[in-house]
Amino acid sequence: MSPRKSNLESSIYLGDDGWWHGRVTMGVKTDGSPDRRHRMAPTEGEVRRKVKELEKLRDEGRAIKAGRKPTVAKWMETYLTDIASLKLKPRSLDDYWSKTRNDIIPGVGQHRIDKLAPEHLERMYRAMLDAGHAPSHVVKVHRILSRALKIAHRRRMISENVATLVDPPSVDETEANPFTQEEAKAFLLAAAKRPTFMRWIVGVGMGFRQGETLGLRWPYVDLAAELFHPKWQLQRLTWRHGCDDPHACGGRLHRCAPCPTNCTTHRGYKRGCPKPCTVTCTKHASACPERKGGGLVFTRPKTKKSTNPVPIPPAFVPSLIDHKAQQDEMRQEAGEQWQEHYAVFTRPDGRPIDPRDDWKEFKELLAEAGIDDRRLYDGSRHTAGTILNELGVDMPTIMEILRHTQISQTRRYVKGRSHLSKDAMRRMGDAFLPRPEPTPATETRTETEDRRAARARLRRRIR
Repeated sequence: MSPRKSNLESSIYLGDDGWWHGRVTMGVKTDGSPDRRHRMAPTEGEVRRKVKELEKLRDEGRAIKAGRKPTVAKWMETYLTDIASLKLKPRSLDDYWSKTRNDIIPGVGQHRIDKLAPEHLERMYRAMLDAGHAPSHVVKVHRILSRALKIAHRRRMISENVATLVDPPSVDETEANPFTQEEAKAFLLAAAKRPTFMRWIVGVGMGFRQGETLGLRWPYVDLAAELFHPKWQLQRLTWRHGCDDPHACGGRLHRCAPCPTNCTTHRGYKRGCPKPCTVTCTKHASACPERKGGGLVFTRPKTKKSTNPVPIPPAFVPSLIDHKAQQDEMRQEAGEQWQEHYAVFTRPDGRPIDPRDDWKEFKELLAEAGIDDRRLYDGSRHTAGTILNELGVDMPTIMEILRHTQISQTRRYVKGRSHLSKDAMRRMGDAFLPRPEPTPATETRTETEDRRAARARLRRRIR
């Protein structure tokens, strides 16, 4: 049967195979040839509906581009290499790569992005939870994949971002466990015995993040104006290859086969044995002779708000001056071995303090002070925010001190105390039902024999 034109650009006809076929002209391909899309259905009405849907997408500019679509694995590689790397901070980009290699590619990497379905993501999330991953980890993976698919949808590579059709696992917010004022004093008393005492004064007393504290540099400390300018932070970044052939460079370190069942080499590894390398593995950059961009690096803070100046408590200034004098003496003793980074808190040779060593020292100080184990964040930012609130400082001011962009974020950092709640409710009760005035005690008198006689004489005279 000859094709019947539904309009100037589309055609619908019954094929020799017994099926109805529709052809829609979408435009022109990059090579100049016409872009015609095909739809088929067992009935004419159904194929007409499909043709109209395709024409509507074309007219609204929402039709996906022609050509075979990449797999999720290939698109994630393109997204992280060419798109996300232009916007994300190095530490965040490393985290994106890690979750892509370890979770997204093994889970849904072989699916084409235009064939990816919500069920695929739901199965992947369930498998991750069954493997012991925390719900917060699964949510991070969901956000990374959703962002990559959003870019693909924006570029009309897919018709819909299927990640928006999936509900990730619910995450219970980790409850803050800050120091009490007594615990903070005990912690700083233990820290006073160490050369890093001022580092913990700044962290606990001012609520600086670990990277911000270790990244403080003397040119950005204004002792006269009593201000810290946190323009830098110290971070450990993943090394990148500087050579022309990353795969060949790390050849001797490639793992071609998985570890045996009873592997003893990686017994202490938190995540178990490392996975075998892929055929095109480009990792192991730490062994590259021309490696770059890794190790301990001073980087800029994530947000502009984080660089706002922070007032230094006047009581801290003399201690900071003494700390600077001690560091000058240490520089003279080190001589040529001193490596100048202008860091406020350094090792004996002038290098910045390694965040790993800093974390270990925090755990040691907790044990010395007799304080229960907790996160470093609890002992610094959460503690500073909570104690400021206990001292009567209002939320907007605490937000400025902690340099948060939203006050809702500050509220999550401040933990209420039971004794403050009791005091607040006592004052509330007094406002509605004032306490009754105490009844004066009745004076008790003991009548003597002389008084009884005098009263008797008075009665006789009255009669």
